[in-house]
Amino acid sequence: MPAYHSTFPIDPHNDRMVGNFVLMPLNSKFRGPAYPANSDYDIIDECLDLFRANSFFKNFEIKSPSDRVLIYGILFINDCLAHLKPSTSHNEAVKALTNLALDNFKIPGTPGFPLNAVYSVPIQDHNQMDLLKNYIQQFRQELAMRLLDRIYADSKEHPSKFWLAFTRRRFMNKSL
Repeated sequence: MPAYHSTFPIDPHNDRMVGNFVLMPLNSKFRGPAYPANSDYDIIDECLDLFRANSFFKNFEIKSPSDRVLIYGILFINDCLAHLKPSTSHNEAVKALTNLALDNFKIPGTPGFPLNAVYSVPIQDHNQMDLLKNYIQQFRQELAMRLLDRIYADSKEHPSKFWLAFTRRRFMNKSL
C-alpha cells in the first residue's frame, strides 16, 4: 500500500518557492509571510488528516513540492506528540507546544536538519532563508494550535489516547 501524498497542485512557475520548498497559503491566526488560503482546507489540515496513516510508512516518494511541506508537517506533529503526556492538561499543552513552535529550530537545508537530502534551499541567500524561517515558524504555530484542537476535542483535562498512541511511531524513521 503506498503512502498518502498531498492533493494540493503546485505550479513551480507561479507559486512562491524557496529552493524546492513551496510556501503554501495558510488559514492562519498568526502573523507571517504566508498568503491567506482560498478555501477552508489548507496544507495544515491535510497534515493533520494524513498524519496517522502516513506515520506507518518508512519510505515516502515525493511526487510534488507540496509533499515536502507535508513531510515537514508530519515530522513536526511527531515532535509535538512527544512533548505531551497522558496527564497533560489543555493549558499545559498550549504552553508546551507554543514554546516548541517558537523554539530555535533547524531549517531545511541547514546542518543538523534530518532530511537535507530531500530539501534543497539556497543557504547563501539570506533573504530567502529569512522568508523560509518566518514561514516555517508561522506554519509550526498554526499546526500546533490546530493539533491541540483535535487532541483535546473530547476533554480539556486529558489528551486523546488515540493521538498519543502515535508518539512512538517515527515517520520515515526520522524526527525533528
